[in-house]
Amino acid sequence: MSDLKTTPRSPWKTAILAGMASYLDAAALVTSGIAIGGYYAAPLQLSAGTIGSLLGLQTLAFAAGALFGGRLGDRFGRRTIFTFSLMLYAVGVLLLLVAAGPALLYAGVVATGLAIGADLPVSLALANEEAPEGKKGTMVVFSGMLWLAGIVAVLGLSSFMGVQGILGGRILFAHLLVVAVLVLLLRLTLRESAEWAAARRAAQARTTADSEAIEFSRVRDLFRAPTLYALIATGLYYATWNLGANTLGQFGTYLWTSLAKGEVAQYSQLTLIGLPVGFLAGLVFMRVVDRPARHAWFAFGTALIVIAWALPALLGPGKFTLVAVMLVSGLGNSFAGESIYKVWSQELFPTLLRATAGGVTMAFTRGVAGLAALGTPAFALGHTRLFFGLLLGFTVVAAVVGMVWVPRLPKATHQPEEPADPSGAPEAETTGKAAL
Repeated sequence: MSDLKTTPRSPWKTAILAGMASYLDAAALVTSGIAIGGYYAAPLQLSAGTIGSLLGLQTLAFAAGALFGGRLGDRFGRRTIFTFSLMLYAVGVLLLLVAAGPALLYAGVVATGLAIGADLPVSLALANEEAPEGKKGTMVVFSGMLWLAGIVAVLGLSSFMGVQGILGGRILFAHLLVVAVLVLLLRLTLRESAEWAAARRAAQARTTADSEAIEFSRVRDLFRAPTLYALIATGLYYATWNLGANTLGQFGTYLWTSLAKGEVAQYSQLTLIGLPVGFLAGLVFMRVVDRPARHAWFAFGTALIVIAWALPALLGPGKFTLVAVMLVSGLGNSFAGESIYKVWSQELFPTLLRATAGGVTMAFTRGVAGLAALGTPAFALGHTRLFFGLLLGFTVVAAVVGMVWVPRLPKATHQPEEPADPSGAPEAETTGKAAL
């Protein structure tokens, strides 16, 4: 046990294994959309309503998992929560792999949704806390690269494996199961976050000294200034941006086949075209995210996302506009969207509320997306122009929040290992540094 305190930490190893939560999140989202909405639909006789309810329920389960998993990660540590959550993920994927009817599909989407929801805020916090100063944003954005890698892997399998029908869906879920088990085994070699452990000791020491001290570790402290404003801003930004991204992720195949009369494999192949560009753009953002130039790149990405969603809203959802919205928004998301949200969710909240806050905003975002997903197939077919017009409107709201409000929010300071003031005065206040 004594060796644990002297063993060198590897920030990149931690970033990779923690960031695989993003890989598994994106891969589960896209796999469910392709397998349930495409490969499983006809053999299992799944109606549009059943497809919508399955994918929507998965997103709602993610919301519940993030809400409770984030808080448990702040209370009991990062390592414990992301270990158990990945076990549940593997079980859920196995259910989806062997499903022969809606019952196991419902059980599988709930299990995978709960698991990845609990895993993501805790894993992001660990990657941020184990990164050296000046590289924290880089490590967090790297998780976005793994999110992209998850999409590439699934679309690559779907495009080139040459298998149709229910077997195609089973192969995609088998890929998730293999990756989840491998990541679980490797994560067992990781240690607990040193920053979390230090902050926990400091909070306990201050509580002992003064039971009335404000620790910024209790849930109620999340709903007081300045953390409340950060919670509202990041939650609103992520939720409004994610409505468009979630629609493409879960229902892109369905919209392509239903509105543009295309084929599943063709859609996957076209989507793959923009992913190398997105990957290179992500590498660029990793280099600038911890520098002042970040704001200019974020503005550029935001503009691309708005333009992308304006195309189907104004011109209608044909093959050209649906491909364009995938490619243009995909490039923009390298500098905005989920990438920047993840950075903000680490910078704006103190250590012992970081995963809790991330869990709350993720829960809110996925809850909104899950409710929207329940009616997406029917609404997209019955009110097509209004559907894309609303997605454009939400994208504009996200742009305003991200460009105007978030830059005015102060960053949270790091919590010290020991309380600086023996009287128990609060340490986790905020500095005057802006988020962008």
